[in-house]
Amino acid sequence: MADHDLNQRSLVDALDEPALVIEGLTISVANPAARELLGQSIEGRDIRLAVRQPELLEHILSGHPGDLDVAGIGDFGRPWRVAVRALDLGTVFVRLIDRSDNLSAEKMRVDFVANASHELRTPLSAVLGYAETLADDPGLPPETIATFGRTVRDEAGRMLRIVEDLMSLSRIEADRFVAPEELLDLGKVAQDAIANASVARGKKKCDITIDAPKTLPKVRGDRGQLVQLFDNLVSNALRYGCDKPGACIEVKLKAAGSRVEASVIDHGPGISRAHLPRVTERFYRVDEARSRESGGTGLGLAIVKHIVERHRGSLAIDSKVGVGTTVTVSLPAAGGA
Repeated sequence: MADHDLNQRSLVDALDEPALVIEGLTISVANPAARELLGQSIEGRDIRLAVRQPELLEHILSGHPGDLDVAGIGDFGRPWRVAVRALDLGTVFVRLIDRSDNLSAEKMRVDFVANASHELRTPLSAVLGYAETLADDPGLPPETIATFGRTVRDEAGRMLRIVEDLMSLSRIEADRFVAPEELLDLGKVAQDAIANASVARGKKKCDITIDAPKTLPKVRGDRGQLVQLFDNLVSNALRYGCDKPGACIEVKLKAAGSRVEASVIDHGPGISRAHLPRVTERFYRVDEARSRESGGTGLGLAIVKHIVERHRGSLAIDSKVGVGTTVTVSLPAAGGA
């Protein structure tokens, strides 16, 4: 085999994406990713038999270098960007770049902006409507003015909570590649969050208990973020798990091998299995009306998920309709795997 053939194969095989070298109409080199995508025996075959996507085949056979976005190579509808470059007279290099992740990320960004705009527009419309009425009709009865004023205050507070949660998400994502270093007792962090829960509890007659061993392995973490994690979990449990007389929220911590597990348990209405895969999505709500009425922003579990990911942990949500919900966070113990 000639040296240039060896060089071509070395370069093509070094690429993670599918790549081909085509001489005339024959595939002379195909790297492992290309063989996985198009067939293990494509080397030495006519390109017209190996590639059945019409747009791609036409682009390659045209002999004109350039990029082309196509779909339908491999999996149905899977998007690719195909880069074709001339090497020598009659020889071209073809590289296929999977764009699935890029398009998915773009869709998530567009959906996020649309959802955030919607969530902010609703309370803003209420604030503007009541404010205009107050400004245009100074002769309103005092009780009406007071009612409108409370509505403006509550809706403005709701917008503020959404903005604060969005800022929290932004900060957590900015730090996602920075491993926290502070040594923390997760039991004490949970106790601090429970002490903060009096505001979220409001008038609800609901007890919060904590069960944590006196000696618990420490974790490396960001104290502010972990307090926020427990705040969100306990607030969610209070919001949805305090409907019955004598209701109780349980917070349990334990060592589990090289990890520390913390569970927040409520005995509320529970979540159906169909909703569970999506409850950590931003602005996803199982019951939109109830969530808004109780002051939820739809971002609490998304924040929890991102905090757990930043701490190299795992998140599990187990729920049964009519029984309740258990959210378990597992974090590596300091020095553990």
